[in-house]
Amino acid sequence: MKQNKITLLILILLVITSCKTNHPGSLVPDTPSQAPDYFCSWSTQGYIVNFSGADNTRAAMNEKNIFGSGKYENWINFFPKIRSDLYFVMDDSWDIPQNVNSGNNEYLGLTELDTARFPSFYGTSAERLKNLTHKIKSYGWKGAGGWICAQESTIDIDHTNIKKYWTKKLNDAKYAGFNYWKVDWGRHDRDREWRKTLTDLGRQYAPNLFIEHAMVNEYIEFSDVFRTYDVESITSAPVTIKRVANALKYSTKEKAKGIINCEDEPYIAVGLGCAIGIMRYPFDEKLPNGEQDFVFPPVGRNLKKRMDEITRAVRWHRIAEPFGVNSDAQIDSALLKDYWIFGEKESWINRTIGEEIQVEAPARISRNMPLPQISNLHSTDQPFVLASRYPNGATSIVTIDRTLGRECILKPETVIIELANLSAPVGIFGYYEKLILNYPQIIEKINIKIYGQDMAGDSPVNISDQVMITDNKIIIDGELIKRIGLKEASEGDISAPGMVLQVFQNDYRNLY
Repeated sequence: MKQNKITLLILILLVITSCKTNHPGSLVPDTPSQAPDYFCSWSTQGYIVNFSGADNTRAAMNEKNIFGSGKYENWINFFPKIRSDLYFVMDDSWDIPQNVNSGNNEYLGLTELDTARFPSFYGTSAERLKNLTHKIKSYGWKGAGGWICAQESTIDIDHTNIKKYWTKKLNDAKYAGFNYWKVDWGRHDRDREWRKTLTDLGRQYAPNLFIEHAMVNEYIEFSDVFRTYDVESITSAPVTIKRVANALKYSTKEKAKGIINCEDEPYIAVGLGCAIGIMRYPFDEKLPNGEQDFVFPPVGRNLKKRMDEITRAVRWHRIAEPFGVNSDAQIDSALLKDYWIFGEKESWINRTIGEEIQVEAPARISRNMPLPQISNLHSTDQPFVLASRYPNGATSIVTIDRTLGRECILKPETVIIELANLSAPVGIFGYYEKLILNYPQIIEKINIKIYGQDMAGDSPVNISDQVMITDNKIIIDGELIKRIGLKEASEGDISAPGMVLQVFQNDYRNLY
């Protein structure tokens, strides 16, 4: 009897052990990325004043709105899951007196935290900025940054000595740990030498400061970060793809990083190795006055219902960080034409009801790898397909929606990509009929395990028996990508799937 009980106990333990879910731990590192990703406050400023003009939008930049607890305040608590990966970038006019909000004033370019807008921060200009940066970081953000007008403020006594002027500002930024400057319009906005001088001084006096430029693609040659600039939400995807394609034709000079920031297009950023500048916000669909939000309208891709895609894309940068334009970019010569027929209040640009706009962009782009192959290539409704092999070996593949008439379509197709390393992570974003991963060697199924994980979560799933392996190919069904890539989806969120896949070989002892 006693022997039978021992045997039964052993059998039970064996069953429990065999059922145990062994996995390698989260495929997404816990450590925040060092990518120059950020949240920018400009659209949030506009939202709380019903987008009633630039002057009112500037007036909304202040301490109360950022740190307060009112209905449309408390911006500092946005994006709790990923803000450790993001800089909090204050837009125009954090350095301007609270009662001065015109687009042409003598304070533009001052870059000193205004005491009326931020009354809780005392001391010299450098001390005020340091105290603000410390407070922002205390909420879990990676750091702080600000919008910079491309000119010198005339109220500063050194405004005529450009090098002396900006050396002081850069030293203040270094002292404060203020690590991002979003350099925008101003008297020097299209002055190449001015922007290059600012960048050179920044590398000398504030080497940890990202100085972002914009306006002219050529500026990427000396830029650490180059922004593709403002777009209408409704056609943001094709316009951004087109602008990134144009910027990829340049190479950096000297010590420039040459990273493209494609603003609020997180999946395009993943697909093309770009940085992210988040503009959308987690506020209601309607404006405070009850009217439709026309900057992020509830039509087309409806970006305010796609907050999960931000989380997934930003977390991808923990696996593989954005990289500069000095890469082998393959740009499809075939263009896809997107178009939109406007209804009422669907853009921040003055559009008339029934107006149609058209945008053409390359059907496929890849970086450091061959162009993806796609079924029904160059059909009128195929998705945009983007792929990149990152410097650390990780690879991304992304399908992006089409904007056609009054619809937004992401048609599942079969996509084939060429991979170089069986063990390197693969980021898979978008919808697919099938995804075929071609590797340079024959794959022995008995010697590997394959895991997939929603980029928004931390729980990998063993999918080894749910994929097909044939010779050098791993074939993944689109339904599996959808199921894994939306496993941690937020209620009501309509983001496309986003997952990471990783193959582990041979010795599993190090995985559990």
